[in-house]
Amino acid sequence: MRPGEAGVIAHFTRLAADSPVPLLVYHVPHRTAQPLSATTLLTLSRIPNIVGAKVASGMTEDAVALLGDCPPDFAVFAGDDAYLSPMLALGARGGITASAHLATADFARLVSAWHKGDVATARPLGHTLARLATALFVEPNPTVLKGVLHAQGRIPTPDVRLPLLPADPSSVAAALALL
Repeated sequence: MRPGEAGVIAHFTRLAADSPVPLLVYHVPHRTAQPLSATTLLTLSRIPNIVGAKVASGMTEDAVALLGDCPPDFAVFAGDDAYLSPMLALGARGGITASAHLATADFARLVSAWHKGDVATARPLGHTLARLATALFVEPNPTVLKGVLHAQGRIPTPDVRLPLLPADPSSVAAALALL
């Protein structure tokens, strides 16, 4: 069952009113099967106690429109790892990205560079990190990521829960080569 955008607004209005902590809306339509328009996200941005949104809908017209009209007190975070750099260039505050587990300092440097307007640093670093993100998501997330973390000795096993299966070793090797 999908509620439609009006139902999502009603739901978050109630959650925000009842929540003792500020809320961050997760807009991840490939997980929820509920895409939200820029108009809906901007409506949510005006609800007290909703402070931001993770936007994992790609570089869509709605994502661009949201960033173009976003109130200054509403934080937009890129949620698609490969699109972090262009989202930052358009005004995203940061990212909520799985890939940052593997190259944390580089991702932090990317955010800082865009915030400082250091395009000479941000653009090539963004391209490098987008290639890494693309390699990590060649199979369902988090299979390749866990395979890399295991290969690095950072986690004890690359196991994932069914119906996911561990990443193919070639996918893990390709991602490791980019690190």
